Amino acid sequence: MTETPPFAGIPVAALDFYDDLEVDNTRSFWEKHKDTYLTQVRAPVEALCAALEPEFGAAKVFRPYRDVRFAKDKTPFKTHQGAFVRAAESTGWYVEVSPRGVRTGGGFYEASPGRLAAYRGAVDHDQLGPELEEIVRGLEAAGWERGGDRLKTSPRGYDVDHPRIDLLRHRSLSLGHVIGFEPVIHTPELVDVVREDWRALRPLVEWVARHTTV
Repeated sequence: MTETPPFAGIPVAALDFYDDLEVDNTRSFWEKHKDTYLTQVRAPVEALCAALEPEFGAAKVFRPYRDVRFAKDKTPFKTHQGAFVRAAESTGWYVEVSPRGVRTGGGFYEASPGRLAAYRGAVDHDQLGPELEEIVRGLEAAGWERGGDRLKTSPRGYDVDHPRIDLLRHRSLSLGHVIGFEPVIHTPELVDVVREDWRALRPLVEWVARHTTV
């Protein structure tokens, strides 16, 4: 088994590759530049994840192909490379390389009816709900951007005046940080930046993992 080489940074060629792929998202382009993807995109992301694995666990580095079976957009390839470390069902840490540079994130990206009910029950709880509210507010105050699918109205069974109605509306919840094109992304020190971001997200990820397991 080949040992993953040490992480040296995300090459400029990785960003250039995705710039070009956004313009020419075709199989012919992909075949001509597949080696660039493997050596300049996928291999560095795998090395980054390997460096983080001792603390966070093994990552899934996603395939580059889009599932276009039910999509109006039939372009065959993703224009970003993501990797995900699972902490619980659909819950964990994320890192991505795209034409917009590097970004990190964490939370849960979908929930079954049972898990969603458990999440909302925890948000409604007098102690657990304020814990999550404090975590999210702290991250947002530090510059993290909240995302996720959410209802425009109140979920069934919860009053519109509930003190945490904003969190109750979420059907998925994530916090993200854009590192972008900062020079550090091209250096080995990016490992430390992603590590600190994921550590900052640990309270969110662990809260979701504890309180949405059914």
